[in-house]
Amino acid sequence: MSARIHDGPFVDRRTVLQLGGGLAVMGLLAACTGDPAQGPTSTATPTPTPSGPWTPPAEPMAFPKGFVWGSATSAFQVEGSTAVDGRGPSIWDTFAQAPGNIDDGSTGDPAADHYRLWESDLELMVSLGLTSYRFSVAWPRIVPTGSGATNQRGIDFYRRLVDGLVDRGIRPAITLYHWDLPQPLQDAGGWTNRETASRFAEYAAVMFEALGDVDATWLTINEPKTTAYVGYAGTEHAPGAGDADQGAAAVHHQLLAHGLAVQAFRDSGAVGDIGIALNLQPIYPVGQAQKPAARADSSENRLFLDPVLLGTYPDDAIGDRSGQLHADPATFTALVKDGDLEIISAPCDVLAVQYYGVGAVNDSGSWVQLYPTSPAGWQQVHAEGLYDLLTRLKRDYPGAPPLLITENGIPDVRAGAIDDDDRVVFLREHLQQAARAIGEGVDLRGYYAWSLLDNFEWARGMTQRWGIVHVDFDTQERTPKASADWYSGVITANAVAP
Repeated sequence: MSARIHDGPFVDRRTVLQLGGGLAVMGLLAACTGDPAQGPTSTATPTPTPSGPWTPPAEPMAFPKGFVWGSATSAFQVEGSTAVDGRGPSIWDTFAQAPGNIDDGSTGDPAADHYRLWESDLELMVSLGLTSYRFSVAWPRIVPTGSGATNQRGIDFYRRLVDGLVDRGIRPAITLYHWDLPQPLQDAGGWTNRETASRFAEYAAVMFEALGDVDATWLTINEPKTTAYVGYAGTEHAPGAGDADQGAAAVHHQLLAHGLAVQAFRDSGAVGDIGIALNLQPIYPVGQAQKPAARADSSENRLFLDPVLLGTYPDDAIGDRSGQLHADPATFTALVKDGDLEIISAPCDVLAVQYYGVGAVNDSGSWVQLYPTSPAGWQQVHAEGLYDLLTRLKRDYPGAPPLLITENGIPDVRAGAIDDDDRVVFLREHLQQAARAIGEGVDLRGYYAWSLLDNFEWARGMTQRWGIVHVDFDTQERTPKASADWYSGVITANAVAP
């Protein structure tokens, strides 16, 4: 099978809906032909239909005692200082410097200048009442070439950051990989190369030794699906490979890296807990689309959940049928060595869920729009989908560890506005659905709003603002938006009002 997804231009999954709701667009996960009559059927159990109308109670919905309230960022999006204190180049430095890759031509420097302004940013967190802060470590700051010598100045920065959080009563949530792969590793094949998983485990061990005395939540890999599908199978994110078989390889090697890092964490004796951050979404069938929707659910969700939680890969996620990732299943299977799935499924302490919206598939396997989109046209906003997702995880994966929602948010509807009422509505409705799921037995332990700060939004550059805090990118002045003030009130009350 050809490794190319299709014969025309590559289409990022996240831009399909921007091309028109219901338009049958050739892309990573949707075929242009109808569902074949032959072939194996899926064992997936996608949500058969969206949840029906639900009315929140008249009184505030309380969260359990000790519920974690946080907000999140990532290193490349906020730190800046990309050539300071020994940091090496990442794939996003390379990608952002190539003309045409970033909408406004911006790069990750200075971004929100968090590398220099971290202390005042911690004070901002205190003012909002956050009990946890999720950030990522820049791998190129720690191991500038991806392997070999470590950079003590990079380690020292994160030591100061973590100590500053602890001193202020804020629990660190540390993501080890949020897409900034050291460029020398990409030059050797990146996530298509099995050795990258081993290099990641070595880097993780360095961080566990450096910060393992701190009671923190560690997350190994952020959204392996996005890296694999949009960066390797697609072209809109770094490294922009545009090869479906490379995308499939990146799936397995990132998950292997996750498992190896969990092993390193246990071996290190570090305190705290560890898991992986997966972006997940319900896939709703439209019309008689149960089979293509089940396959799309496999490629969107089960290709990541099943190996981590069950120690198996679904057999219907990869192939040339509608809803599948259009890579060669035999090539993918050959990557999976004896013992890999045992490593990948090493028990975790938490499962981090990142929820932005839902997907829908019609009879031909094409992505369609069921709900309004945010200014990020790929994002179909449907708060009830979070409830569907959380309860599905409880139903289909009863052995799963406790859950955290580690990303959830929308970009500014009115760019740069301080009065971001649309975001307040979004956060309120999603927190209500989270509380609803907890009330039905879902073991959800915390919530992190995305994002703390306006920042560098990948291929969109500085043109989309996702923060609950406005950043003036000329002066780096921070101004809490209405959503930040509202969220602070939720944290104080440990409840979301109607």
